[in-house]
Amino acid sequence: MKLGKPSQECAARVMETIPLLMRFIRADMRTHSADCLSIPQLRSLAFLKRNPGASLSEVAEHLGVTCATASTTIERLVQRNLVQRTDHPQERRRVVLNLTEEGKQLLEESQQKTRAHIAEILKDLTPEQVSQIEEGLTLLKNVFEQTEVPKAP
Repeated sequence: MKLGKPSQECAARVMETIPLLMRFIRADMRTHSADCLSIPQLRSLAFLKRNPGASLSEVAEHLGVTCATASTTIERLVQRNLVQRTDHPQERRRVVLNLTEEGKQLLEESQQKTRAHIAEILKDLTPEQVSQIEEGLTLLKNVFEQTEVPKAP
C-alpha cells in the first residue's frame, strides 16, 4: 500500500508530537502527585479508571512490563488503599483490579492540576487556534478509536 505524501508527513508529525505531549503530561502529573507516586503507578491508576475490573496481565501489557513487575506496582497501590484487588468470581487464579474511592480522587486531582497547567500554557492562543487544536485532536481520536481491538468478555 502506497501512502500519499500528506499522510506520511502527518504521520511523522503525529510521531514527533504525541511523545512530546505524553512526556509533558507524565512529568506534570508526577509533580502534582504529592503522594510520591511513580509514573508506572500513575499510569496504572489511569488505566484502571478507563478499564475497571482489569486483570493484572492487562495492566502489565498496558505498562509494557512483566506480570511480576506489574504485580509489584499494583501491590504498592493496594497497600496505599488506591487499588482494590479481588478474586475473579469464575476464575480462581485471576484477580480483578479496581480503583478505590481514594485512588479515584487522587488520580482526578492530579489530572485536574495537569489540565489547569495545560490550559495556562494554551491561554495565549487565539480562540481560532484553540478550535483548530480541538478539531485536530477530535479527528485524531476518532481515527485511532477505530483501530482499538475490542476486549473479550
